[in-house]
Amino acid sequence: MPVFYAPESEAHDPQFWMLRGVPSTNKELPERAHRLLAGLARLGLTPQSPPVADQAALRQVHTPDYLAFLETAWAEWQKMPNAGPEVVPNLHPQKDRHHYPAGITGRAGWHLSDTGCPLGQHTWAAALRGADTALAAAAAVRDGAPAAYALCRPPGHHATADNAGGHCFLNNSAIAAQSLLDIHPRVAVLDIDVHHGNGTQEIFYDRADVLTVSVHTDPSNFYPFFLGYADETGSGAGEGFNLNLPLPQGSGDDLWLATIDKALARIADFQPGVLVLALGLDAHENDPFKGMKVTTAAFTRAAELIRAAGLPTVIVQEGGYLSNDLRDNIEAFLRPWT
Repeated sequence: MPVFYAPESEAHDPQFWMLRGVPSTNKELPERAHRLLAGLARLGLTPQSPPVADQAALRQVHTPDYLAFLETAWAEWQKMPNAGPEVVPNLHPQKDRHHYPAGITGRAGWHLSDTGCPLGQHTWAAALRGADTALAAAAAVRDGAPAAYALCRPPGHHATADNAGGHCFLNNSAIAAQSLLDIHPRVAVLDIDVHHGNGTQEIFYDRADVLTVSVHTDPSNFYPFFLGYADETGSGAGEGFNLNLPLPQGSGDDLWLATIDKALARIADFQPGVLVLALGLDAHENDPFKGMKVTTAAFTRAAELIRAAGLPTVIVQEGGYLSNDLRDNIEAFLRPWT
């Protein structure tokens, strides 16, 4: 199985995060990639460095204002007196009734939806390489590989067309899915991260060519809080093409796997030409976010279910945070594909 990783992404090393009102260490650290790479090594998988992709692929998913902000924000931020080392907003507008601001402080609030995505000196370059990684895996599947894995960092599924959030800047899964529409009239995205893929949902919410399905912890008291409910089914042309399957916090193997099976049944009905799998390993029982209690063995069983669906599959790494099990979990999930 082709696997891709861009070492340049390790330059993105976010520091700031706010946890229950206390400035804390950010959870999306380069060490995540190191542990995932160790799992790949156990399987004998050597990552390829992805080629630099045409940024036109990004513009099919994200707005011009947002991409310009990501590229220039850190340099503009540093020009302010007493600026901190990372772009962190102190306000968040209600966009439906507010105007787009000219200044960097206002634009930071407009485009950064929470404090989980501080933007540093190397964030833009790392995010670009993360998107390159997803596009390389999509290209490998487009060229005939049954499956390919993209070790993307930073992750992407919380990024909307014009917002970063939840450690995510560019929506790697959505960018991969959009690129595959060049050859497939229908693409499905299955997100099994413990957090709802709110950014991916919003990007495709009014479209019928991409089916978005998410299995995640009930957002009523879990990030992203405001989206991910079962009554969100799409709008306009996209009505019926978004399926959310939220599970109670603390759910274990049997319910998680049964719900993935339900998700796959809906995907089979849609008859896509290809599947983009937004892979989160943070449903694991020892993940620091404590959303579910899925075991390492269940990741192998989930992979077997998804592989048995028989679709060419682009596996895009989303969450999965620092625990001693992260290396074991990626090995367990990818083993059925190798």
